[in-house]
Order: sequence, then structure tokens, then C-alpha cells
Amino acid sequence: MLVPRRIRNPVRPKPLAAITAFALFAVVLPQLGNAQVGGVDLDTVQAGRFDYGKMWTFEYPPSEYFSETYGFEADEEWFQRARLSVLRIPGCSASFVSPDGLVATNHHCVRGVVSRITQEGEALLDSGFVAATLEDERPIPGYYADQLLAVEDVTDQVFAATDAAASEEERERLRGGVLERLEQTLLEKYGTRITGDSVWVQMIPLYNGGRYSAYVFNRFTDVRMVVAAELQMGFFGGDPDNFTYPRYALDFAFLRIYGQDGTPYRPSHWFGWSLDGVEEGDVVFVIGNPGSTNRLKSIAQLEYQRDVSVPALVSWLESRHEILGDLRANAPPDLAGQLRNAMFGLSNSMKASGGRLAALNDPVIMARKADAERQLQEAIAADPELSAAYGDVFERLAAIQAERRPMAARHAAFMQMNNRGFSSALQRRVRLGLGWLEAKEEGQPADSLALMAEEMSRITDSNPALERMLLVARFEDVQRYLDADDPIVTTALGGRTPEQAADYLLANSVFASAEATQAAMEAGTLDPNDPGIVLARELRPAYRDYLDTMNRLGPEESRLESDLGRARFAVYGRDVPPDGTFSPRITDGVVKSYEYNGTVAPPYTTFYGLYDRYVAHGRGEGLGAEWELPLRWRMPPAGLDLATPLNFVSTSDTYGGNSGSPAVTPALELVGLNFDRNIDGLSRDFIYLPARGRNVMVDVRAIREALEKVYGADRILQELNAGAE
Repeated sequence: MLVPRRIRNPVRPKPLAAITAFALFAVVLPQLGNAQVGGVDLDTVQAGRFDYGKMWTFEYPPSEYFSETYGFEADEEWFQRARLSVLRIPGCSASFVSPDGLVATNHHCVRGVVSRITQEGEALLDSGFVAATLEDERPIPGYYADQLLAVEDVTDQVFAATDAAASEEERERLRGGVLERLEQTLLEKYGTRITGDSVWVQMIPLYNGGRYSAYVFNRFTDVRMVVAAELQMGFFGGDPDNFTYPRYALDFAFLRIYGQDGTPYRPSHWFGWSLDGVEEGDVVFVIGNPGSTNRLKSIAQLEYQRDVSVPALVSWLESRHEILGDLRANAPPDLAGQLRNAMFGLSNSMKASGGRLAALNDPVIMARKADAERQLQEAIAADPELSAAYGDVFERLAAIQAERRPMAARHAAFMQMNNRGFSSALQRRVRLGLGWLEAKEEGQPADSLALMAEEMSRITDSNPALERMLLVARFEDVQRYLDADDPIVTTALGGRTPEQAADYLLANSVFASAEATQAAMEAGTLDPNDPGIVLARELRPAYRDYLDTMNRLGPEESRLESDLGRARFAVYGRDVPPDGTFSPRITDGVVKSYEYNGTVAPPYTTFYGLYDRYVAHGRGEGLGAEWELPLRWRMPPAGLDLATPLNFVSTSDTYGGNSGSPAVTPALELVGLNFDRNIDGLSRDFIYLPARGRNVMVDVRAIREALEKVYGADRILQELNAGAE
């Protein structure tokens, strides 16, 4: 049970009333006649102490909890060493692992970088990369790494400026002004402490805007590639193994940070490289930048996600994945490779969103969330000051969701409408062409029209089969979610099937061709009666009505979420960490096996398992290719100890953005690099459940073994050894 910080004698949470349970779960389990699911009495389900998770921030470090729970002195110096050893890189996390600026992260975090540094005649994604000397380390253009220099809580300053606002518009204006002033003050304060190429400040709202922190970063822009495993090793098992365990991926890479003088940067702190690794029961701390989560949302908000937004997203992902799969089946090799990469991105999102939807449809999880909300409501009601300020926040959040629900069908029909990667070229040209025609009718300046024409020229023709499939899918969305007599359906389809409607546009609209579109714009003959333009004009009012409703409710919901965050912090203080925000966090966990599918998942896997998977599933085309091995790995390299731990799991609370995060011991020795979660960990968007959820890490012992026995990276091994001393 969560214990309110502010209420000395909190009221004991009442059991979840049966009628409430029915209201919560009737949509999910309409066949049930009581509040029992799988032998669990939902009336008795209670929230756990850490249901909100363990994504602790560095401005509110859990020193006492770490020290008491794990038996070491987690003091200010310990947290400072941990913080300054970690980096945030684009989309991922990383860490210093030597006194000479060597940085460890995941291979999949730098997969695109490897392609960018590949020179003519090379295939570094296939062959891997090892810089034999310091001079061979390759600069990465446009890359950067951020080190958290300092954090300051600026909540009081922000709310002192915004609480008196008379409207949402004024509140946003005042908030922007105070944040800008605070940023300038902090830049002046910390500018003299810069050790990178620049210092910058990021203002991060925590607790959904209930608190504000200023994060001051050192930014390093001279980053060079040192070592990268082969793609097939870093992503061994491919999409089928994604979000699963046991795993056998050697997902690692090394970078190096260089200083302003062009020599390797000398960090003040780094993680020593562990020689012993971990065993089951060992505590590990994973430090990185978890992405956005939804743990602090109200039950009403979660129910809306369960019933409307997440199912619509899952359906959209599945339909587009199917489109690409159908096209890939008969595509030439080059196109098939591009489609495979796009399909992986969709599949990754499908699995993640499917796991989120399963969690939202789990009555026990929702009962725990409901109990936690009830505890908070009772704590707010027990405090007159909090009750006066925030007593109706849950009711008002629920009212917003109720106002959104009538738009559910249109939300699904318009899902990802402006997704550039998965909308047809014709659709994008029509949208821009309509804007160009209207700007011309309004007498906009010639330079504005020229800019729009230039933007139009960048929309190239896509594969004809893919173009048609994407257009058909958009018409199918409308047909699937809206009633047959809905004006949007009758306008979009005009009595045709989705296939016929797509073919009609492709055959009759000038926007079906990049060349024809460009010629019409240059000649000034773009026809307002083009069928694409006519359709866009007729559909636009309905789309704008939908957007107006959603946009009108958004700011109000954000303010209420901020109020809820303030109330929650007033009640629980630092005992409840904020949602993930892709800002630096530290989380604790234990290396631990778990039961699944009638067996037990081991705490770690080995190279033996890698070769077992290769022999059983690899050496083939199609799906088997996911477990193929690079040529130099197909026979175990001489001296490779196959019993070396390769991947391991722990109960640490990680999420997207934690890829590349270092896993360290209480002595701040590096033992692993986080790269994934198991399928049970997908519920972490909403709740932290360590009974089965696990984060998956590549073991430093496997990285060392590969550097020594396979990649011949003695220079890097010596540097790691020196850094461990």
C-alpha cells in the first residue's frame, strides 16, 4: 500500500465495491457475472508499494531506500558518480567506461551511425567495425552525447508565475516566459563549468506538469566510432525474438568522446568494467533515459486508451504491416530489404502496443490501478487544503474522456492521417495542392507560392504497388470505422469499394504523378476540380471538426494532469517517482529468473544457447535468416568459451529509451548493457510488476570474450582493464 506523506492518519482504503468493478471491467469481460477473474476476487485487489515504478530522478534520489534495502551507503557522492558517468545519445543511453572517454552502448542505438561512417567498398553493418588505432576511430558527423551536469528544481518559480493566470492562453504565455528566464540564468550560472563543446538547459515537466526541473547538460559533439559488432550479432533473432527471453544478442558498440582540443576526453567519472559479472540474486542499478509512460494517468484516461486510442493504433499498425508484407513477398531484393526494415519498425510498435492493450484489458491490473487511485482520492479528501484545490480533478478528467468518446470512430478512421512514412504520395500532394490553390486564390505573395511548390517537388513517386496499397488502406479505414451512411463514407467512396476509389483517383487525378503535378503547378493549370482536390475540400470540414474537438480538450486535460501531479506529490512526495520523460533516471532491481510457459527462464543465457538457436533455426532463407550467424561466427572461433554468460535479466524498471543504459553494481562496476524487455514487461507503460516482467541486458563478460577471441580488439581490452583499476 502507498503511504501518503502528508496525511498522518490516512483512512484505510476501502475494498473495491462490486458495482465499481463491474463498471470498470464490463467492457473487457461482459461474460462475467461477478467480480472474480481467474480465481482472483477483484474486490480484494490492492495496489502495491511500487506499482508506480522505480524510475527515480537524480533531483529526488532515493538514498535512504537504496541504503536500507541493499546494504551500502548510497550517499550524495555515490549518486554524483553515477550521474556523471552516464550519457544520453540520440534516442538511447550510454556511459563512460574508461578514463579516456570510451563509451559503451547498444549496437542497435548506433545502427544508423554505422551506415553513415561506412566508406565505399565497405559493408560495416555486415562485417562489423573495429578501429585498430586511435587514428582509425571514425568521426560521426552531426552526432552528439549529453552529460547531466546539474539539476535544479524550479517548481516554485514556475507556479509563482502561472498560478494567477486568468486563462489557459495566459498560463502558457507566463510559463514560457519564466522558463526562458530561468534557462538564461542557469546558462550563466553553469557556463563556466562546461567541459564539453557547449552547455544547454532542458526544462522538463515531471508528474505531468506537477513539478518542473531544469536539467543542465554538457554537450559533446566530437563523437567517434570505435567498435561495432555485426548487425546479425547485435540483432540476433531479429523481430521474432524482439520483446522475448531467453535472448542471445551481442548488442554492443563502443564510441569515444573527444574534447575541444581533438584529443580523447578525460571524464571525471566512469564505470569500471566488471570481471566477475553477476549471479542470480545480485542487485543491479540501470541508469538511463526511459521514454514516456502513462502510470500517473487517471482510471478514466486509461479506460479511454483501452477502449479507443490503443485499439485504433494496434489496428492501424497491423493493417500497414500486412500491406508491406504482401508487397515484400514479390518485391525485388533491394526493395524487399527496405520493406523488411520498415516492417520491423511496425512490428516493434505492434508488439509494444499489443502489450499495452493486453495490460489495459487485464482486470487485475486495472483493479490495482483503481485501488491506487482510490487511496489518492481519500488522501486528498482528508486534507482540507488539498480537497479545496484538487478535490474534483478526477471527476473533471473523466468528463473530458466522456466528451472525447463520441469522436472514437473518427479517431480510428483518421488514425495517423499525417504520417509521412505511411501515407500515399497522392494524399500528401493533394493536401499541399489544396493549400497552394487556396493561397493563390487569397492572393498570397509569389515567394510563398514558390516555397509551397518547392515542397511539392520533394514528394517523389513511390513504388506503384505500394502507392495503391496505402491509398486503398486509407479508404478501408474510413469504411471499417464509420457507418455506411456517414457523410465521410459516402463522400470518400462515392459508392465504390476502397479498391475502386483508389484506382479512380490514381487514374484521374494529376496528383498521382510527381511529374504531372509539377508541370501543372509551373504552368498555373492546377485544376480546382481535380478529383483529389474535390475530395479533400469535401472531407476537410469533418476532419477539422474532429481536430477542433481534440485540440480544444487537450490544454484543459494537460492542466488537470498538472493539478493531479501537484496533488500526488503533496501526498506522497518522493516516494512515488514521476512518469518516464526521456530524462536521466536510475532504477534498482535484482538478477532473477522467472516462471513462464510451464518452465523457468534462466537468469542468464550463454554462447551455447546462441549456437543452439543457430543450428536449430538458422542456416536458411526467410524466417530462418533471423538466426543466421556472420561467417566468422558460424564455427565457434578458436578459444571462445561457450559457457560465457551472454544475456541476463533483472527486475529493474526500464522502458523505451533505456537502450544502451549501463547496469552497474553498488560499487558502480559495469555488468551489462540494457537492450530490451520481455513480453511481460510491456505492461510497464501503466504499472511496474516485477513478478514476471524483466529487462534484458547483454553481459559484459560476453563483450569481453568477443573483443578478445573474435574481434582482436586488444587495445580496447587494455583500456577497459585500466579503467577498472
